[in-house]
Amino acid sequence: MVIVFANKQPSAWETLVAALIRSGFVVDASWPIQTEMANRTNAQTTASLASSVWLVCRKRETAIRPGWDNNVLTEMRENITQKLRDFWDAGIRGPDFVWAATGPAMEAFSKYPVVKKANDPNQLMTVSEFLREVRRMVVDFVVGRVLTHDGGEEVVTGLDDVTTYYLLHRHDFGMDEAPIGACILYALSCNLSDSALVTQFDVLAQSGKPSAGTNDDSDETAEDAGEDEGSGSGAKVKLRAWNHRRGRNLGLEAPGGRPVPIIDQVHKLMHLWRSGDQLKVDDYLDSRGLNRNALFNQILQALIELAASGSDERSLLESLSNHVAARGGISAPRQGQLV
Repeated sequence: MVIVFANKQPSAWETLVAALIRSGFVVDASWPIQTEMANRTNAQTTASLASSVWLVCRKRETAIRPGWDNNVLTEMRENITQKLRDFWDAGIRGPDFVWAATGPAMEAFSKYPVVKKANDPNQLMTVSEFLREVRRMVVDFVVGRVLTHDGGEEVVTGLDDVTTYYLLHRHDFGMDEAPIGACILYALSCNLSDSALVTQFDVLAQSGKPSAGTNDDSDETAEDAGEDEGSGSGAKVKLRAWNHRRGRNLGLEAPGGRPVPIIDQVHKLMHLWRSGDQLKVDDYLDSRGLNRNALFNQILQALIELAASGSDERSLLESLSNHVAARGGISAPRQGQLV
């Protein structure tokens, strides 16, 4: 049986996978194929997928015993690692890239009628739990490519969810408006919700709606702040510019007792650096152990590369990176231009 499927909603994929397994099918092979015209009307106004996933299925042998989640996840990672490289090299990006990996991943999960949890044999691994693992591996791969500039080690682990989302969004959409559908998918892949990113973490904003922390007296230009007043709609969101994130707890506390996201710490340092208080910058770096944090320096360098050339944001980040290096911090693989 061959199935051609495309859908941006995680629940739709969960329904499809569950139906295949209940019906006794195994996904034997899969390919993402670009089936949609980029200049069609729907693609120009929504976050439509450009490709469909083709799944080749066969009947599962009836004697197959239940599988175990640790073995299935290990096999899944082995199956899709090379596929992810191939899809990336082929130019697949955004939601298409996330769902393109679902087909190869399903080969490991659909082998078994049910998958048991090794740490709790009385519980079964659900399709939703499995696909969440798949999405997280995919976004870790994308973030790795962002941090290493498409080279070196692809998968980055241990990065907090909010910073992971920020890098994904910034890489794909910059500071421009982004369709809410793609943002919801990325948020789910990072174990977050789009509403939490707006109301709790102050990372996203609905286009044309200022946040409570926005300072109307800011001397930044609209272009540098990423703001375009009156241009948004309910289906569009954009990242908050660093200078529009002014909450008193920025870089000090995180909602729900979470560890403070690295992106919040970077933005906090940018505010301190802009104010000209180097002592506070050094105190913050020392108290957070950022001088010894190689991942922090990678993210700092990635943000420099993502910032617009000649922008105030890029100048601040480059100055901050040079200051960290001068204090004996861990140098990033590539340093920005001296300012």
